[in-house]
Amino acid sequence: MPQVFTYTFDTPTFKGTTKVNTGLFINGKFVDPIEGGSIEVTNPATAKVITSVAGGSKKDVDIAVKAAKEAYKKSWGLKCPGAQRGRYLSKLADLVEQNIDEMAALETLNVGKPFTVARNNDLTDMIAVLRYYAGWADKIHGKVIETNEEKFNYTRHEPYGVVGQIVPWNFPMLMVGWKLGPALATGNTVVLKPSEITPLTAQRLCDFIIEAGIPPGVVNIVNGYGNTAGQAISEHPDISKVAFTGSTLVGRKIQEASAKSNLKAVSLELGGKSPCIIFDDANIEQAVKWTASGIFSNAGQICSASSRILLQEGIYDTFVEKFTKLAKSLQHVTGDPFDADTKHGPQVSQIQFDRVMGFLDSAREEGAQFHVGGEKHGMGEGFFIQPTIFTGGPHMKAVKEEIFGPVAALIKFKTEEEAIELANDSSYGLAAAVFSENSSRAIRVTHALEAGTAYVNCYGELEPSLPFGGYKQSGNGRELGEYALNMYSEVKAVHVNIGVSL
Repeated sequence: MPQVFTYTFDTPTFKGTTKVNTGLFINGKFVDPIEGGSIEVTNPATAKVITSVAGGSKKDVDIAVKAAKEAYKKSWGLKCPGAQRGRYLSKLADLVEQNIDEMAALETLNVGKPFTVARNNDLTDMIAVLRYYAGWADKIHGKVIETNEEKFNYTRHEPYGVVGQIVPWNFPMLMVGWKLGPALATGNTVVLKPSEITPLTAQRLCDFIIEAGIPPGVVNIVNGYGNTAGQAISEHPDISKVAFTGSTLVGRKIQEASAKSNLKAVSLELGGKSPCIIFDDANIEQAVKWTASGIFSNAGQICSASSRILLQEGIYDTFVEKFTKLAKSLQHVTGDPFDADTKHGPQVSQIQFDRVMGFLDSAREEGAQFHVGGEKHGMGEGFFIQPTIFTGGPHMKAVKEEIFGPVAALIKFKTEEEAIELANDSSYGLAAAVFSENSSRAIRVTHALEAGTAYVNCYGELEPSLPFGGYKQSGNGRELGEYALNMYSEVKAVHVNIGVSL
């Protein structure tokens, strides 16, 4: 029988006890893994192990897929009207909202992000996404296409069936919402693998899935490592579509495994090295605040982080001075993520900490000038890195490759054309931004940028109704909005003969 992890919080921002079943969630029940695997879970703020959860294998994925396939045939898909699917999603959103403080505390404990951010941003946004797709569930339809009076032609948007979903560790609960919402609204059943680093909130969500009355087998959550459970999902012949958020390296492997198995549909939201272009006529105070939020929020662990900041020469010195001052101020609010004043938390793991520090060492070797940061924060436990700003050439490794940490590269430019060329000189294309008070230039440059999301005089904004996804090696397909529904449905064309005889 799976173990239950009990933890009592006694912090400035949350006091209470949570109980999390650590088993695999398959066919509406918590079960032990077939091969008895387990995965340790660490608190990144202390670097200490807090519990362990079940670690699933290919055998467990097989069982989960069978449960999902059976549920799709008997209690979900076309057997469950869209209005009812919407009610299930609404109920799930309500339950998360009723337990939002507990869920935020679990997210903070496991991920290290400040409690106020986990509660007011991640969980609040996740609830909004579930409600958004609850509203879509009974509005998914095709259309009649007129051809001639002797034919009746129409299209249907039908679910894939069983879909596999693999979510990342940087926004564990928010990404679960991004994935489950459109998949369930369109009538698919799901086998979902959380990151092995941050599984706790997904485990707790299973209790709410049961309480919401969602039929057994509709949502199955299988913890496990990427090279076992993740690989099994990517290769499984009875999974018709897989959605993945994570690194470009792993995205390639998933696409390859999917192609070699049953040519399942694949949507990928991958890495980024997003540019912010700040022109001489920009509101500098606002540009500093928005770009700082874009790179230092979530300890820089954001796929669309504003990691390349391109500065026109006329405001270069002023921006560097103000931006450096803001980054330095964050060192005074770095620490315990349960402290209400904390704004900067740790990297999620020792591996991620070492990765970021490796990029900083590389930048030093290539002659980068550090204006602030570049070191571990403090002498204590935890995976804390100082907010970092450096200047250097546009072709340095730390400028070209995704770091996934609180590290901003500043680059000077002269002309609009040069800025566009620098911004697009990347293998990624997830997001980009333009700061300018000249609306014509802002729109002109925005349209020239090779990115799936573009911001004008802001950064990092997301809306449930607007799509999110990348160009180039930042992935394919779109999350959020009506566009995401297309990622989870197939179009059938129907030709009805009402008057043609042979």
